[in-house]
Parts: sequence; C-alpha cells; structure tokens
Amino acid sequence: MNAVDFKENHLDEIVPRWFAVYTRYKREKVVLKRLQEKGIQAYLPVQRLTRRYDRKVRDVELPLISCYIFTRITRKNYVPVLDTPDVLHFVQFSNNLIAIPEREILLLQRVTGGQAELEIEQPPTALLGTLTTGDEVEIVGGRLTGVRGILLEKNGKANFLIELRNIGFSLHLQVEPSLLRRVGVRNR
Repeated sequence: MNAVDFKENHLDEIVPRWFAVYTRYKREKVVLKRLQEKGIQAYLPVQRLTRRYDRKVRDVELPLISCYIFTRITRKNYVPVLDTPDVLHFVQFSNNLIAIPEREILLLQRVTGGQAELEIEQPPTALLGTLTTGDEVEIVGGRLTGVRGILLEKNGKANFLIELRNIGFSLHLQVEPSLLRRVGVRNR
C-alpha cells in the first residue's frame, strides 16, 4: 500500500469527535431532531434574523452554514448517522474523514450564542486609529473575548474575519472597534 492509497479516518472507538454532515437542502433542523432522538450528540449553528414581510415582521432562526450539521460521534455511531433520513454524507476533505477540533465548534457556539452568555467586563479602550486593515486582532470584551482574526475593514465599523480551517469556512463579523486590540501584523 503506497501513500496515495492511504485514507485518513479520525473516527475512534472510544473518544467521540466532531464531524460535519451534509444534509438535504432545508432539512438541517429535521436532521438535528432525528439525530437527537437516536441519542447522537448533534449541533446546528443558527443565526437569528428579523424578516420583514408586507404585513408582519418575524424573527427566524436560519442555519449559519446551509446543509451542514455537526455530530460528535464514535465509530459505532457512523452508520446510524448515515442511515438517518435526509443525511446525504459526511463532509470529507480529499477523501479523508477529518475530525473538527473542539475549539472550532466552541467558537461557532460562541459566535452564534449557542453557549451560555459569558460575563461581560468593560474592556480597556483600544484605539481603532492604531489598527490597520490586515492586522491580526483579538476581541477583548463580550462573549467573544479571546477570538482572533484578521481586520478586514476600517470605516467606523470593524469587519472582522475568522477562518475555521477544519470546517472550510470563514466567518465575517462586525465588532465594535473599542473591543479590538492588535496582536500581530499580517504580511502584506
């Protein structure tokens, strides 16, 4: 067997790990419920949005990443997840079943409010004037304290980029400029 034939598989017999599952379009919430009914730990990051219609305003929860749901499983749960109606397949990278680090799931939970609110302290004032586009910055207050990313824009509002490498997505957030501090300068 040569190196090209080797496939990486992070499923473990004992230690549960997070994996991304691809679902049918607009079936994420149904799949979440079905997996939970089977006793399988699952997480669906949602964003809360206000939709305005002709005669009413509704608050809705939509999946943050369309057709994705995250499961924390061991090897014995692999087939039951695949056998769940509306599950299409596990998300693989170069035909490898790669686990998603716990810290990336925790970050998603923090960004979407899926975790209990953390205590908010008054952060030290960081001057946005000293930050420039492309700087690596860290959030120093609120429930996202400690999250790092790249400053994308500087126009009174700070647009912030966080890359979740193992999921294959980047998140763009708007962060109050006073909650940012520089931690490094990116190579330009």
